[in-house]
Amino acid sequence: MPTALSVNVNAIAFLRNRRDLPWPSVEGLGRVALEAGAQGLTVHPRPDQRHIRFSDLPVLRKLIDAEYPNAEFNIEGFPTRQFLDLCLESRPEQVTLVPDDPSQATSDHGWDFRRHQEFLAEVVRELKDSGIRVSLFADGNGDVDAMKLAKKTGADRIELYTGPYGGRYGDPGSAAKILDLLGATADSAHALGLGVNAGHDLTVSNLSPLISRIPYLDEVSIGHELTADALVHGMAETVRRFRRACGQKVA
Repeated sequence: MPTALSVNVNAIAFLRNRRDLPWPSVEGLGRVALEAGAQGLTVHPRPDQRHIRFSDLPVLRKLIDAEYPNAEFNIEGFPTRQFLDLCLESRPEQVTLVPDDPSQATSDHGWDFRRHQEFLAEVVRELKDSGIRVSLFADGNGDVDAMKLAKKTGADRIELYTGPYGGRYGDPGSAAKILDLLGATADSAHALGLGVNAGHDLTVSNLSPLISRIPYLDEVSIGHELTADALVHGMAETVRRFRRACGQKVA
C-alpha cells in the first residue's frame, strides 16, 4: 500500500491567529486538502492554543465524519490530562504522543523510552481502551533496544522524527547518513510488529528517498513545507504533488 498523507494544518491555524479574523479557514483548507485526496488531517493543540485552538477540534471532526468518512483525524501532543480529555472527546482515529515541553516552538526529539516506559504504557492503555490507535514519537537513531521498549508500551506505531533529515537539505551526504539511521530504526520497529509513521520537515524532494528506504511506511504527517508550497501551487495541487511523492496514483 502507498504511504498515506496526513496534512498538518497547524501552520494554517498559526497564520489565522495573527488577526482576530476567521481566515485563512482551517476547516476550509482542510476540506480542500481532503478533496484533493489527502488521507487525513493532523493537529497539535498546544496548551497556549497558539495555532490550533481547542475549538477547532470538533469542527474538523465533523468535517471528516460528514464529508470524508474514509479519512483519518490524527491529534498529536504531550499527554497531559487536558490533552487526553480533548482526545477522548474528539475521537481521533490516531493519537501521536510527543515529549514536548509546552514552551517548545515545535517538536524536536523523540521519547526516552527507557525513562518513560511506564508512564507511556498507562497513557497508551487509556487511549486504546477507547478504540484509538496510538503512535509514539521516536528518534531515528538506530537504537534497537528503544524500539523494543516502545513495543512494550502497547503502542501500535512509532512516528520517526525526521527533523535532522529534513534539516540537511543542503548536504546530501549527511542526509544520506541520517536516512540510513532512520531506515535502521524503522526496520527494527517493523520487525517487532510496530507500524511506522514519519514526520517533520519533509518535502516533495526528500520524501521519495525516505519511502524508497522504508517502503512499508504507513503514513507521513506534513505541515510546514506543505503549507509553504501551497502559497506557490495552491493547496489542492500541493496535496497532489505530495501524494505523488508518497507513491500514490494521482489523476
